[in-house]
Amino acid sequence: MTAVLPSLAMALLCLLQAGAEVPVQPGFNSEKFAGTWHVVAAFSNCSDFLKMKDVMMSSITTISFTPEGDLDMNVIWPLPDRCQKVELLYHQNGQAGHYVAAQGQRDTRVVETDYSSYAVTYEILRSEHEFSIGMQLLTREQDVNPQLLEKFIELIPTMGLTKDMLAVLPKTDKCS
Repeated sequence: MTAVLPSLAMALLCLLQAGAEVPVQPGFNSEKFAGTWHVVAAFSNCSDFLKMKDVMMSSITTISFTPEGDLDMNVIWPLPDRCQKVELLYHQNGQAGHYVAAQGQRDTRVVETDYSSYAVTYEILRSEHEFSIGMQLLTREQDVNPQLLEKFIELIPTMGLTKDMLAVLPKTDKCS
């Protein structure tokens, strides 16, 4: 499982230096990817994320797919004072594993997954005020393998970001 992430880091670094797009998991299988995931770590240069990252906790994300191949994502974010529920519908963008939402303002890709324990997603957010990028480490269980987390952290500079943009999200039973 963790042996693949070093090659992912190198591939992303080479692609980004060349100005290429971030790749999608080859042969992405939506049936295997569907189900419950926990966001255990994330990094981003999004101003809202940076303001909230120190109080964020691990969220629960439930993923399903429409018959057309679109991704339906339900997220429950535990906040200090409440549980924030968000539902997003992403439309498939050419290939399975690449999705867009909100008139193209959110561009999300499943970069790597083994389907049974972890996934790495990449997202571009565009608004009239900001362009931001980020990545999330998702796991099927709230506990994260330390080696997997270390490999995820190694991806930060490949995105042109810094480690202070990282949030390792503590596990919680709030909002479960």
